[in-house]
Amino acid sequence: MKKTNFEYYHIRKWYSFVEETLANESGVLADGEPVYKYAVAVAIHNPFAGKFQQDLNALIEKSPELGREFGRRIQALAQGRAIESYGKAILVGMNSEYEHGNAFLTNPAANPVREAIGGGKSWVPSTGKRGVAGTIIDVPLAHKDALYVRSHYDTFSLSFNDAPNNDEIIVIWAFATRGRLHARLGGLKASEIKGEDGLN
Repeated sequence: MKKTNFEYYHIRKWYSFVEETLANESGVLADGEPVYKYAVAVAIHNPFAGKFQQDLNALIEKSPELGREFGRRIQALAQGRAIESYGKAILVGMNSEYEHGNAFLTNPAANPVREAIGGGKSWVPSTGKRGVAGTIIDVPLAHKDALYVRSHYDTFSLSFNDAPNNDEIIVIWAFATRGRLHARLGGLKASEIKGEDGLN
């Protein structure tokens, strides 16, 4: 077990990403503000790498503190811009189980992130996979208050040149300030959200 430096965890590295899109793929300028996408990720040592562990509560119990740190970092990265969409993902090193990574995506870790961005009624879309350094992962995005808002279905594609190590898990949170540029597939609009059940 590597020496801990954040609650229960040994963190090797934090990552931050910012993407600003000013025009769509056809070259048409933004219909309003640009799309800002943000991602915060952390490379964490997996103490259960290379072995089967029935009880994974040790990974979950301190995850709210990790969630609060993600929240603090997205607030700093967004610089006051309102967040409308979110998503999360894990990239698990080859000596680890996919299940180990999923322990970091449970509600105890997610709720502090929701609080940091002004709430979120909808469940957070998520994905994950095992991989090596340089693996590309597509983090899904959806509206934080209503999953039926089609304009906000999106992804943020990320890779990490030096992670994950075989005994690491990368935990990723991604965010966006609006829906896709020139979204025109109908359905519920963001301006029509009731915000009652996370769906509409």
